[in-house]
Amino acid sequence: MLVLNAATILALVAAMLLLMRPNGIVALEWAMLVPYALTLPWLSIGFWNALIGLVLTRWSPEPAATVTPALARIGGAEPISGRTAIVMPIRNETADAALARLRAVAHGLAATPWAAQFDYHVLSDTDRPDIAAREAAVINEWMAAAPGTRIFYRRRSRNGGYKAGNIAEFLDRCHARYEFFLPLDADSSMGAAAILRLVRVMQASPEIGMLQGLVVGTPSDCFFTRAFQWGMRHGMRAYTLGSAFWQGDCGPSWGHNMLIRTAPFHRHCRLAPLPGRGPLSGDILSHDQVEAVLMRRAGFEVRVLAAEDESYEDNPPSLPDFIIRELRWCNGNMQYLRLLTLPGLLPLSRVQLLLAILMYLSPVAWFAFLFLGAGLAGQSGQFAGVPASWGIAFFATVMAMNLMPKIMGLGQILCDREEAARYGGRIRVLQGGMIEIAVSLLTAPVVAFAVSVGVVRLMLGRRAVWEAQRRVRRGMLRWGEAARALWPQTLAGTILSLYLLLTAPWALWFAAPVFVPLALAIPVAVVTTWPPLGVWCRRRGLLAIPEERLPADAAIRRLARRAA
Repeated sequence: MLVLNAATILALVAAMLLLMRPNGIVALEWAMLVPYALTLPWLSIGFWNALIGLVLTRWSPEPAATVTPALARIGGAEPISGRTAIVMPIRNETADAALARLRAVAHGLAATPWAAQFDYHVLSDTDRPDIAAREAAVINEWMAAAPGTRIFYRRRSRNGGYKAGNIAEFLDRCHARYEFFLPLDADSSMGAAAILRLVRVMQASPEIGMLQGLVVGTPSDCFFTRAFQWGMRHGMRAYTLGSAFWQGDCGPSWGHNMLIRTAPFHRHCRLAPLPGRGPLSGDILSHDQVEAVLMRRAGFEVRVLAAEDESYEDNPPSLPDFIIRELRWCNGNMQYLRLLTLPGLLPLSRVQLLLAILMYLSPVAWFAFLFLGAGLAGQSGQFAGVPASWGIAFFATVMAMNLMPKIMGLGQILCDREEAARYGGRIRVLQGGMIEIAVSLLTAPVVAFAVSVGVVRLMLGRRAVWEAQRRVRRGMLRWGEAARALWPQTLAGTILSLYLLLTAPWALWFAAPVFVPLALAIPVAVVTTWPPLGVWCRRRGLLAIPEERLPADAAIRRLARRAA
């Protein structure tokens, strides 16, 4: 994998130098090479992950077992001997919706012979009295309706450490009672079969400390959510399988919908606040990947079960909501800059942290490269000697590599007639793929610009606010809210297009995939939340996931109805 990516990055750098060479390379072009090079590792790794994932799918009889050999140790009927705590940390969430998901999980497990092996813990950091009162009321209703289910509710008076601190406090009290624990987010849920499979694999594999399941979106009527989760599902399928192939026992953690071995986690994965002052100090916000590298440092494997398996989460209901979530994660991932030198980490664990940083540095580097290139195009004839065919070929190559995870994910379905039938047939898959790629091309630059601004704000000492996310919208996004959130993108896209129109009209064709989405950010954000558009897609089976047709079990079926 290292050789493949090094060769790809060197080839792309050489291609850029070839484009700059005809009129000699000036100082501004050398400056452009720095941010350009920073964008390449993430681009290259995504390309190879997707390609390897597709190859494994087509030529391996059991792709998930190929990358996670422990999966082959179970038959699926083994008894469940270990005790497991299913925990849901919440803070100022809509109590009815969040706890309905946890209740659906409990209902599914109650229908199995192993219900007695699972307890349910609601870990509240809520500081609003009205929401706290509703949480307590919903918990009491649940307890009354399920007298044989062990349900525990604990509300902290202070939320030090955020979610990681909440779970740490739970483990301090309860670690001796459970062999495993399974954290769920307020917007996530799992089917009984998925949970039992994770437990069986962990029981048969004492060397594994964390087993992360592949998470997919729950059904939604919102067009933006449908498009996003469609792209995430198919992009993540090939990407995750390919990454698990070379990451092996140093896999990632997404912090929820995963099974964790309690004793080593409690002993080795506690997160201390980062010393000092400023936005990268204090409590570690993106705790999941740090916990994974600490678990690996302790000698336990971190593995990914790279198969769709009744593991679900809700996705943001609008473009501004999605950006807010990305900015929170950006702030947390940038803290990894201070963790790269942690003693005792395996080399691949440091690579994991570095990739998490590059995920949010790459948009900054790409916009720096773009603006430097626009300045060069508008102020000189430096590009006059470059053949147009070279520029078009280079542009097409970069775009294809960027879209490769989505393309390979769709290829996995199109190559399998039975799998395509779960999505309504190959025609529906192609239609959904084209719609999602179009939406992605219109929204990705908008998100990347917001992340770039967020990184600059972090450098200036401005930290993102870590509050409860908006999970549901009633009706269409208002124009005023969209304008308040997305005016910087609109302004930047308009200025860039006018500048190139006046100074280098030929460059408009190459810059259009960036400045057009930026300039149209506000109407795109509003239209993608228009309720009739989502309902129309659902009725025609567009961007439809299999759970809309055949929900996995009764618990997930109720969850799907609630989401709808």
